[in-house]
Parts: sequence; structure tokens; C-alpha cells
Amino acid sequence: MMQSLLEPKMILTILLMGTIVYITYLTKRSATASDYFVGGRSFGWFTNGSAIGGDYLSAATFLGIAGLTFQLGYDGAYYAFCFSIGLTLLAIFVAGPLRRFGAYTVADFLAYRFHSKRARLAAVAVVLAISGFYAAPQLLGAAQILSMFFGTSYEFGIIFTCTVMIFYVGVGGMKGTTLNQALELWIRLGAFILMVAAAIYGGLHYEKILAAISEFKGTISGTAQYATDAKDVEFDGTSWTGTGNYFPTFWQTVSMTIGLSLGTIGLPHILLRFYTNPSAKAARKSALMAIAIASVFFFFAVYLGAVGRSIFLSGAAEPQVMKDLVAGGNNMVVPSTAQALGGEWLLGLVIAGAFAAVFSNLSGLFIASSGALAHDLYATFVRKNDISERERVIAGKVAIIILGILYGILGLMVKTASIGHLVALAFTVAASTFTPIFILGIWWRGMTEKGAIAGLIIGLLASMYMIFFSSTLPEFLQFKIPGLITVPIGFLSVYIVSKLDRKVPADVNDFMRKVHSKESEAA
Repeated sequence: MMQSLLEPKMILTILLMGTIVYITYLTKRSATASDYFVGGRSFGWFTNGSAIGGDYLSAATFLGIAGLTFQLGYDGAYYAFCFSIGLTLLAIFVAGPLRRFGAYTVADFLAYRFHSKRARLAAVAVVLAISGFYAAPQLLGAAQILSMFFGTSYEFGIIFTCTVMIFYVGVGGMKGTTLNQALELWIRLGAFILMVAAAIYGGLHYEKILAAISEFKGTISGTAQYATDAKDVEFDGTSWTGTGNYFPTFWQTVSMTIGLSLGTIGLPHILLRFYTNPSAKAARKSALMAIAIASVFFFFAVYLGAVGRSIFLSGAAEPQVMKDLVAGGNNMVVPSTAQALGGEWLLGLVIAGAFAAVFSNLSGLFIASSGALAHDLYATFVRKNDISERERVIAGKVAIIILGILYGILGLMVKTASIGHLVALAFTVAASTFTPIFILGIWWRGMTEKGAIAGLIIGLLASMYMIFFSSTLPEFLQFKIPGLITVPIGFLSVYIVSKLDRKVPADVNDFMRKVHSKESEAA
């Protein structure tokens, strides 16, 4: 046992856990709901920008983007392009106005915009749906890492990760979550920088990787089940071919672009981060910093996916590493590539970085969902706002425990799934529900309460149907990421119902002045 504790992966993982515990302990006091849910709105652009990056660059990017590039070649890199577009749109159209509005939760936006409890309730349902879709793949990544590199069972990995998150978010609240997310971002980025340096130092520069991929011809067995169950996939020198449909058609690509790009605007845990800035100006700077960090991060992820692909095609790694590269639905490409490039210490750092990715993203989901349960449901509907600040905080902590159980069950249900694809579906639901609400709610006076509720409900139902029951539709309407169908449905539902309803809130002009006026910059 002592020997195993001295392994690099154990040392670095324990060091990460200890740091999380220490930061959580330092930030454990949350006297008010503002402290607990939005960190007292006290974080500057650098800290919050790092935290947004930490929240956004989840296991899907740390593990999934490289895995998709490994499997699909440079077609896999298109995911990173779509994610980058999403952050840019968020910074331009939403970040500043949302902070000027100021609130505790995403549902607050609809409740105050339309003075409607019904709108708040619909928003809560969507927050929980999106967060569930997003939490499941993060837990999957954590459980696979523990199983592959620490020998634990998948079930243990789910329980362990949920337990850590209950402590992490339940005790530290938004203050502890933000500081931990910022730290965890730089751990991941540092791991990627060292991996890229090791690859270049080892001669795996871009020209050599491209040559290795272009010249190799052969058959690879047992590749990951991202989009197919095919067992044999041939590489013809430029692309993978086989019985599975790995490469999307033009319309599949358009649909993916819409779903992933617009999905960022509707992610509750990302939107919530802009409430924690002291001003709208700081919110915009935070968003710009997150874009810069994400761009570097995505570039490294794509490059390292190509490095892993080159190593695998050339057979220049130990047999176990070669096996690990295609294990776990291609979700373990980054750790396996790290082991091939730098041995146990680099592997240990990457494993710690992978845990940091999971914890960082999950903490954001937990805090956003706990606000939906405690602030939007319990305080508003059960206590009818007759509740003290202390009771709100306690309700938030109880909600974290409930969410830990619910997310754990979801994690157990996605054992064989692809992290990247599951997160893409979460983006589709977000793009079809909250994105129309925030874009139109911030920039169009004509949006009504009934229009907003219709957009949320119809967008959610359309997304769920296209995801789970697409086989009942004609083949030309079957999309792996159905943004081309569901996003226009979401926008049109809001627009058409609002036009038919025409009951625009009487104070809509006051709202518009608040979210767009420079006078509200420090509100």
C-alpha cells in the first residue's frame, strides 16, 4: 500500500484533493444567499475569467476533444471550433446585459422579466434537464479514470466523485467553487503545455505527425463507439472508412454547428458565472479572457489528439498504452498519450488535470442546480419567499445532497457512452431552450410570458424527442446533434406565441434600460 501511495498519479491526485479541501475550508462561511449562490458578486475579471474557463473546459474538452480528433482525425477538431464560436457569441450578446440585470439564478431572469412564477417553474425544469445531461458525462470521465488507473470499479468512481462534489460545493458555496475552478483550470492548462512540449521534444512536431498519418495504411480493431459499433475500421491514408458512419454529411455538420455554437449561450452553469462579477464591464472582460484561454486549450487538445493518433498508427508505444488509447470510448486518449510521452509523472499530472476538469465542471452544475431547487423552488413556491438568508443557504446545501444522489444515478446509466457526444446533446438542449430566451429576452421588447414558457417547453420536448426517438422520423431528419431542427423550433415558438399573445410586460422599457444602459454598469 505504501508503495502505491508513492506512485506519481497517487501523489499528484492526493495533492489536488488536499488543495480542494483547503480552499473549501477557507471559504466555508456563507452568511447570505448572495455569498452562497453568487460569491457576493466579488470576483474580478481574471479570477472569474479563469473560473468560466474552468467551468466550460470540462472533461468533454480535456478528454473528449482529443479523443474525437484521435478517432476522426481533423474532423474531430470541428467540435472545438463550434465551442469557440459559442463563447464569442456569449461575450458579445449576453455577458454584459446579464450582469447588469443581476440575480441569483438563471430562472430569476424569466421570473423578473415577466413577473411570473410559471416562467420560473418552466426554467427550473430546463435547468435540471440540461444539468443532468451535462453532469452524467463528467461522472463517466471520473469513473473511467479511477477504473483504468487506480483499479476501482466504475460504481465506486461514481459514488466517490459525487461524495467529493457534495463536500466541495456544499461547504464552499460559490466562493469556494470559483477559486477551485480557477486553480483547476491552470492545472489542466499546465498539463497540456507539458504534454505539447514533451511531444515536440520527442520529435512529434506537426510535420512529422501529418506525415505519419498520411502514409499509414492498415486496419484498426476495437475502436471506440462514438457513432458506430463497427469492429473493423480501415484507414485509407486520408480518412477512416468502414461500416460505421463516422463522418457527417453537410447537413449533419450544419446541425452540429448550430447546436454546439448556440448551446453555450444557454448553459445554466456558464450563465450563472456572470452574476458573480462586480460589474458588467468585469463580466465582459471575464468572457474575453475565457475565450482566449479556451482557444489555447482547444488548440492543444486537437494537437494532442493528433499526437495520440500518430503514436497509435505507428505502434510506437507499449502494448498496454496502445490498448488504453482505444479503451473507454476514446475518452482516455489524453492520459494514455501522456504516459507514452512522459512516463508516470506526466501521466500523474494529466490524471490530476482530468479530475480537475471533472470537479470544476460538476461544481458549476451543482451550484446552478442547487439554486434552481433551493432558491427557485423551495424559497419561492414552498416558503413563498418568507425565508431568512440563513435558511436559503441551508436549503442550498440540502439541495446539493439531493443532486449528488440524482446525478450519481445518471452517471451509473451512461457507463459505455462517449463523453464528447453526451455533452454535445446537453448543448443541443441548451441551444433549443435558454438560448432563444436570453437572446430574445435581452434584445427584443416584444417577448411575452407565454412566448417564453412556450419556447422553453416546446424546445425541451423537441430536443428530447430528436435525441431519444429520432429513429421514428424519416432518415433525412435523423441527426446525431439535432440543432438544425430543434433550435429554429425554440426560436419560432417564442416569436410566434409572443406575437399571438401580445401581452408584453408594462415595464419592458425599464428592463431594457437596466440591461443595456451604461448607468447600470456597476449595478
